[in-house]
Amino acid sequence: MDDEQLSFARELAAQLRVDSIRCSTQAGSGHPTSSLSAADLMAVLLVGHLRYDWERPALAANDHLIFSKGHASPLLYSMFRAVGVVDEDELINTYRQFGSRLQGHPTPVLPWVDVATGSLGQGLPDAVGVALAGKYLDRLPFHTWILCGDSETAEGSMWEALDKASYYKLGNLTAIIDVNRLGQRGPTELEWDLERYAARVRAFGCAPVIIDGHDLAAIDQALTEARTSQDVPTVVLARTIKAKGVPEIEDENGWHGKALPPEMAERAIAALGGRSELHVTTAGPEAGEPAIAANPEAQVLLPTYEPGQKVATRAAFGAAIAALAARPEIVVIDGEVGNSTHAEEFEKVAPERYFEVFIAEQQLVATAVGVAVRGYVAFASTFAVFFSRAFDFVRMAGISQVDIRLVGSHAGVEIGQDGPSQMALEDIASLRAVHGSIVLCPADASCAVKLTAAMADTAGIVYLRTTRGAYSVLYGPEEDFPIGGSKTLRATPEDDVTLIGAGVTVHECIAAAEELAGVGVSARVIDLYSIKPLDRDTLIRACRDTGGRLVVAEDHYPEGGIGSAVLEALADADVPVRLAHLAVKDLPTSGTPAELLNAAGISARHIADAARRLVGDHD
Repeated sequence: MDDEQLSFARELAAQLRVDSIRCSTQAGSGHPTSSLSAADLMAVLLVGHLRYDWERPALAANDHLIFSKGHASPLLYSMFRAVGVVDEDELINTYRQFGSRLQGHPTPVLPWVDVATGSLGQGLPDAVGVALAGKYLDRLPFHTWILCGDSETAEGSMWEALDKASYYKLGNLTAIIDVNRLGQRGPTELEWDLERYAARVRAFGCAPVIIDGHDLAAIDQALTEARTSQDVPTVVLARTIKAKGVPEIEDENGWHGKALPPEMAERAIAALGGRSELHVTTAGPEAGEPAIAANPEAQVLLPTYEPGQKVATRAAFGAAIAALAARPEIVVIDGEVGNSTHAEEFEKVAPERYFEVFIAEQQLVATAVGVAVRGYVAFASTFAVFFSRAFDFVRMAGISQVDIRLVGSHAGVEIGQDGPSQMALEDIASLRAVHGSIVLCPADASCAVKLTAAMADTAGIVYLRTTRGAYSVLYGPEEDFPIGGSKTLRATPEDDVTLIGAGVTVHECIAAAEELAGVGVSARVIDLYSIKPLDRDTLIRACRDTGGRLVVAEDHYPEGGIGSAVLEALADADVPVRLAHLAVKDLPTSGTPAELLNAAGISARHIADAARRLVGDHD
């Protein structure tokens, strides 16, 4: 940048500060002091380094700007005003107001925002996925810029992100850390010890650049160097002052998350030169289109299975995802368990679209989010229990309204000898609770294949729960499994009771129905493979036909699982409901799958006993 551009950037920084104060004071809330510290950094980025067509935010070659410190939204929205996509009235009069696009923390309701942020430690991990897609899939020269806070460097996810950025040589990624020394309630862990920050960054394989975050020429030089890096991610460590530009509270504790009172705001705005109308025209991106074009119509030859074969649903997923590799937009991300989840079957046929993030489940989900931001169909797979470690990333993906596919294997006590630390018994409840989520649990290989294929074209957070063990195929290759549906495996007009299962418990329900038939009890069996959304009409019909007598058996803790889903669906239905809920109620141990299913009270014998009690009570 020349002297004229630097002078303009200095004036722009003052405007960004003024607007950050104005909108937050008008709202009576927000984080202006966290915005003021980073205003110089963002002014230089806008004037000299960000390549973005604001009228075409979906342009493939645009740079990406992610505010990992999402609480600095006054600064981001002030930048949007400066480039002309948010006007004065919207910024000043709607910030943080009901129904506004300018929410307290940014969300993709704004087309220039890639992901929702505000849960600290997530913007940088998401950006790794964006940059990964740019380098290895799109092969476009866009750069991914991330504004981070110093407080969030206490999050382990930040270092997972830098580690994987280094591993994949993401020179197209620059993290700008606003080291303003003060967190929410006092000094941060390292305060202004930038050398210790730099040592940590260096240890994770990235290039630290220490600067004065208010020296515009130094900022410009650092960003210039970052942009030209080929294979090493850059971390700009910018020493800044919280509330910079408002001398009476600069570097003063106790102002985090507080709007300036009107009189103080007036004094600060006057000292900063007052309201201004500067407009920035950022440089446009280089021309280019992604190297990979989506082809949803590509010929996919899904594997088929015949009834009676014994196949684990995790193996069926692996075969199905390998078949889906025929579609060039499909991407698989693994958490170093691909040989168990069978995700590695995809790697064998499309290694260029298979990414290993090792045992870093937060980064696993974040990578899927970032890759999805770039328009790819991302599947992330690991053991079901390990998604609990990344739950907040899944939750935030729901707020971002991004489309990702999660595949969790080895769920429930069915896994056997590995013991309770490996048994996902909370996953259905947690995934059901996420906004926009879909929860699927196939009982056999045919269902698992069809659901895997359906996931590729389904919006939202789609979760597939697969089994470790091999079980008999129940359905022929001609069967369809629409999301939101179910399968009734046996039914007569004279049924006395309905048995409902998903996954492994479907097989137990079938065995229980055979046992009941031997004592004159006719049992309907429903495979509730789609747990969210579920087939409410079939459940209502079953209640009417069998006097409301339902037995739900699930390989999951009782709270929030299939039984809860069934009761919620029937809560306002005008039908009788008498439900026996069989679930894992005690802490499991190691053992064989059969021993553990029996000990948990969800085996065929217990299902039959519960059904007999319901029918006997009726008699």
